[in-house]
Amino acid sequence: MTQTTGKKKFSKNVQHYRKEAGLTQERLGELTGLDRGYISGVERGVRNPAIVNIEKLAKALKIKAAKLFE
Repeated sequence: MTQTTGKKKFSKNVQHYRKEAGLTQERLGELTGLDRGYISGVERGVRNPAIVNIEKLAKALKIKAAKLFE
């Protein structure tokens, strides 16, 4: 898996699990302490989130962080 493919998969998974949880980008931002614009950037694949932010996203989405990379 190339970096671009991995990033695309990650961004799509964040969006998928957010929608599955019935959350808006704004609400996910509130739950994680991250800005809505940052969440949008992650979902569009233009942000490279740090491990700590990946953990925040997973916790807010109530999934294991590894699920975001599958």
